Amino acid sequence: MGIIEKIKEIEAEMARTQKNKATEYHLGQLKAKIAKLRTQLLEPPKGSSGAGEGFEVTKYGHGRVALIGFPSVGKSTLLTLLTGTHSEAASYEFTTLTCIPGIVHYNDAKIQLLDLPGIIEGASEGKGRGRQVIAVAKSSDIVLMVLDASKSEGHRQILTRELEAVGLRLNKRPPQIYFKKKKTGGISFNSTLPLTHVDEKLCYQILHEYKIHNAEVLFREDATADDLIDVIEGNRKYMKCIYVYNKIDVIGIDDVDRLARQPNSIVISCNLKLNFDRLLSKIWEDMGLVRIYSKPQGQQPDFTDPFVLSTDRGGCSVEDFCNHIHRSLVKDVKYVLVWGTSARHYPQHCGLSHVLQDEDVVQVVKKKDKDEGGRGRFKSHSNAPARISDREKKAPLKT
Repeated sequence: MGIIEKIKEIEAEMARTQKNKATEYHLGQLKAKIAKLRTQLLEPPKGSSGAGEGFEVTKYGHGRVALIGFPSVGKSTLLTLLTGTHSEAASYEFTTLTCIPGIVHYNDAKIQLLDLPGIIEGASEGKGRGRQVIAVAKSSDIVLMVLDASKSEGHRQILTRELEAVGLRLNKRPPQIYFKKKKTGGISFNSTLPLTHVDEKLCYQILHEYKIHNAEVLFREDATADDLIDVIEGNRKYMKCIYVYNKIDVIGIDDVDRLARQPNSIVISCNLKLNFDRLLSKIWEDMGLVRIYSKPQGQQPDFTDPFVLSTDRGGCSVEDFCNHIHRSLVKDVKYVLVWGTSARHYPQHCGLSHVLQDEDVVQVVKKKDKDEGGRGRFKSHSNAPARISDREKKAPLKT
């Protein structure tokens, strides 16, 4: 029996199992089994030289956005309108068969937009080109789920389910669970608050399913069994997702208003070019990009080419800014002058731990090298020791 057949068999068993207090331990074990099998499904086959065929797209710019959706929802048209890059669009499905990149120039930053082939139900099991599409989505900073506003809401649930099956968690934060394997000592289970979804017995059964018999587990929030499995697996990626409803020109104004009021949702029309400015603003806001302008000593700030930082890509502190310029700059920094919204007064003397905000101006003041041995024409370039006692002693003669 293959891995996919095993997963379907366990899913069928979970579907026919009644959910109550008596069966929660059994369901927890089944969830752990499915998570293990799905991890095996994503691993490359043994004996293969690489991870298999995929889309080779070089990272470019200050951020990467992946367009995911069913066929014929307007992904290629959206890429063409936002970036100017031609992506073939037609009235039939699966027009795009590979990954087509484009660059969006917005707020002095370059954002890479990827038009991916449409995925279908069962993509997490390898149907269509689902695995390659999802692998590129995992390497992105944010996901744009493009949906047809005239279709049913079930499309969004199917796509979310397919992405969660391969370890992508959309618009969620990592669970506050501390987990560490140990060599001896058994399983230590603790929590800082009352738990309603997981108890000690269920935690033991899930860990035993992974053949873990010595570990330390601490719950800092009222998490579920699925959250515990995600922490044990350790390969989950938590990403922000914007739900983009296209083709709003074919539905009524009441439906448009209902879709626009949903969290993390934007309504657009590629046909009439509606609401693109709000979409770009939402992408910028969710990516959390921070533009920093440099100011050379004694000169005006350079507002033409900013340094773009983000929390997901390295951080936004002064130390991260120095590392972005050059790795060796941090050692030579004496202090930093900052103008902008993060400063209390202009300019503010800051250290390496100061967190910068968007459109701050930064001037780095370096330490001065101290000259040894006088000044001017009396300056000495000799490296000889200054005191007689510092001179190297010669080895005693052999007699």
